[in-house]
Amino acid sequence: MIRLFVALDLPEHVRDRLSRLFGGVPGARWVSPENLHLTLRFIGEVHNGQAHDIDSTLMKVRAPKLEIQLDGVGLFGKAGAARILWAGVRKSEALTRLHGKVESALRGAGIAPDERKFSPHVALARLRNAPALRVQRFVAENAYFATESLPVDHFVLYSSHRSASGAIYTAEADYALGS
Repeated sequence: MIRLFVALDLPEHVRDRLSRLFGGVPGARWVSPENLHLTLRFIGEVHNGQAHDIDSTLMKVRAPKLEIQLDGVGLFGKAGAARILWAGVRKSEALTRLHGKVESALRGAGIAPDERKFSPHVALARLRNAPALRVQRFVAENAYFATESLPVDHFVLYSSHRSASGAIYTAEADYALGS
């Protein structure tokens, strides 16, 4: 079995900027800067044969290059019971279309549809018993975080392995976007 997800990489300078936001929230488990990414679709555990089918079908995805822009921070869950701190992504029709094409391709490879609405974000930290006031302060202090437009010319199929020091992500395949 292999645990997979499809994502967009972030440039190193953006990962560095995001990592400078880290801190000030007790109970936060910050994502390693090298693991910061924008998930297009979490797949989960699959057999190796199905992983091959996923790769084959993702190779057929055709979409133009696009640009994304990170914009603001937020959280999933209420401040007193927040689960994840994230950096938001400015609305992008091109990104939504790419997500739809990836979702459609994965269904063709036998992956059940994702029941959750696509909410593009970059996970910054997972929270456990984080004080609500500290979470609210983090969101308020970083509300105006934004990046320039970031060019996207590919997407990646990653595997994820859990370890004592955190998740280890491995790029399994890379898929070019064209004009």
